[in-house]
Amino acid sequence: MFRYVTAGESHGPALVGILDGIPAGLRLDVERINGVLARRQGGYGRGGRMKIERDTIEFLAGLRGSLTLGSPLCVMVRNRDFENVRTLMDPLTGSGKPLTNPRPGHADFAGALKFRQRDLRNVLERASARETAMRVALGAICAQLLEQFGVRITSYVTRIGPVEAPAFEEFPDPALVDASEVRCPDRATEERMIAAIDAAKAAGDTLGGQFEVRVAGMPVGIGSNRQPYERLDGVIAGSVMAMQTVRAVEIGAGAAIAATPGSQAHDTFGLDEGQLMRGSNRAGGIEGGMSNGQDIIVRVSQKPIPTLMRALPSVNLHEGERAPASVVRSDVCVVPAGSIVGEAMVTLALVGPFLDKYGGDSMEEVLDNVRRSQEAAAGLFPNVALS
Repeated sequence: MFRYVTAGESHGPALVGILDGIPAGLRLDVERINGVLARRQGGYGRGGRMKIERDTIEFLAGLRGSLTLGSPLCVMVRNRDFENVRTLMDPLTGSGKPLTNPRPGHADFAGALKFRQRDLRNVLERASARETAMRVALGAICAQLLEQFGVRITSYVTRIGPVEAPAFEEFPDPALVDASEVRCPDRATEERMIAAIDAAKAAGDTLGGQFEVRVAGMPVGIGSNRQPYERLDGVIAGSVMAMQTVRAVEIGAGAAIAATPGSQAHDTFGLDEGQLMRGSNRAGGIEGGMSNGQDIIVRVSQKPIPTLMRALPSVNLHEGERAPASVVRSDVCVVPAGSIVGEAMVTLALVGPFLDKYGGDSMEEVLDNVRRSQEAAAGLFPNVALS
């Protein structure tokens, strides 16, 4: 069984993650993982925290000589900012003036009642998106596993606030995306996105937007229609909706398909010299809860983050008086960074169903299982070339 957990507070000593179910014998490139962590820290519109942190992964268990052992992987990313707030956040002696004014749109209020906390800091420290650094680290490990089977995953920004990029029909060049300050491969749109972020910052406001995650090379038949919780689109949507600030997830044509007649909503089958072809990819690579061999396309909408420098109206819960919401150090726009987190969450969502179908105790065994499965599938319909 593949599973993962994360631990750690935004300004605590470190973030920790445990990844269980990775087969033995996967060689990991640690510098590539650190490169992905660095990309999460980038993006136009980030705040001062990113000037403090220099995220790198440390392996505490499950790896020897850069090879996974088949036992749980335990990894850590240290929080450099902890040294600046040690008096406040030390696990044994930390104390300070409580935060009392909940931020609209944040976990502060509901979390205070759920966990019976009079200091909102005890809620927001775990609710903070700082925790996503560990999700990205775990996702980067899983991406290296899927790469062994020809699966490629990338993400790119398609909208920031009112500025929307043209549709990207093909798998974008990851180097072109990484070269953009807002992770948008369209240069003209990038300039307008940056201008929108600058305007929001000047107004003390924040901006949301959209990004897409695209997966190429996923074999047919990952996921299942046998039980609702096995459906791949549901697994992906649940994983991505678990991100901070995410309000909507779409697969393929998404919500627009609701206004489309059935004759124009689906992806037809055809033949080209015996090769099976699809007329389009409106389904976004998933049909009947299973991957169909086309690119999986996930579109994600993020709300503007709820910490504004021009604070929204709130209430001091201790004093019972109207007051502005608490202001903590924050960003203007997290959508470029969010695309990296979304990429990690899609990756983490895919690994479990992938190993459910092809899993083994070692990479060698998984590779054998994939090869045998593909050979068997190729023999099902000998008059049609399936790939």
